[in-house]
Amino acid sequence: MNRLKQLFGKFGMVFLLLFFISACMDDNPPIPLGEFEKGVLIMNEGAFGANDGEVFHYDPSSGEIKANIFESKNGRPFAGLLQDMVAAEGRLYLVANTGKVEIVDPRDFASMGAVSSGLDISRSIVAANEKLYISDWGPYDANFNSPDSYIAVVESLNGGEISQKIPVSSRPEGMFMVGNQLLVACTAGQKLDVISLNTDEKTKSLEVAGRPTGFFEAEGRLYLFARDGENVFFHEINKSSVEVIGTVTVNLPLSTSNFALMGNGEMLIITSTGWPDYNDAIARVSLSNGQVLNASVFTGSGLYGIGFHKDRGEIYVTDNNGFQGNGTVIILNKEGQQQKTFVAGRGPSGFKFN
Repeated sequence: MNRLKQLFGKFGMVFLLLFFISACMDDNPPIPLGEFEKGVLIMNEGAFGANDGEVFHYDPSSGEIKANIFESKNGRPFAGLLQDMVAAEGRLYLVANTGKVEIVDPRDFASMGAVSSGLDISRSIVAANEKLYISDWGPYDANFNSPDSYIAVVESLNGGEISQKIPVSSRPEGMFMVGNQLLVACTAGQKLDVISLNTDEKTKSLEVAGRPTGFFEAEGRLYLFARDGENVFFHEINKSSVEVIGTVTVNLPLSTSNFALMGNGEMLIITSTGWPDYNDAIARVSLSNGQVLNASVFTGSGLYGIGFHKDRGEIYVTDNNGFQGNGTVIILNKEGQQQKTFVAGRGPSGFKFN
């Protein structure tokens, strides 16, 4: 009998221990994803003058589309031309090239703040050291040039007033943070500018071939994307020295700055004849050797934004429909065969895949 009691006692202790562990685990259950933290966010630029930029949400599993999610959540229109959409520090930054930044909670799109004054033609944003750095063309001069471009500094991740404007080369676009340095692609200046995040001062300005627009990483390497009328340039950047250590040149006339990484060392780039014909195509190129693998994976008129959904192996491309009414999202397989289309907002121009 005593042995039986001892046996039950041991099992009882084990049971209590397992119950205690289970209870502790239940105290910290996984936090469910918010409504807009999964699926695809579609950035709709909006039409000049109407300033009707907005964000749509698309669920690839169900096919459900939710329109104008900023206005739906906050009870007011976005009221700007949406230029960029950047996730950082638990926030989603919506940059309008009409001179403002809206900051939302990526879970439900509730407003968390804004930068609503002091900007001119804002292009993109980076969060670093509890600050915001916003690239801005600055005001046009009499000839519509941009001699007074800058990076605006805001001292809070939730926006507010601009504390400083750091002068940079003409027409800064995309940025990339490496250690304590901020790299800035300056399109009109054809420069790669470098800003110290310790002093908030420009420390270096490198001339590059083509008009640089943005940075991307592939297989652990950092590249600066640039182009001219005939070629696309992939400038490889040494992350330590911030110097150009090599350039892959792709002979791709009529290229635009709209591109997407596919993986496996390949990239998709939209080409366009421009006004008035707008004979557009998606080219697939090799990042390693600059070879054009397929100059016309898909063709159309008004192709505007592009993205690649790695998990689903699908190409997403947009048709702006001449900004006459709403645009269209076209989903293709890797080979460029059309799988699905649906209506988006005015001037759909980019995607964020969650």
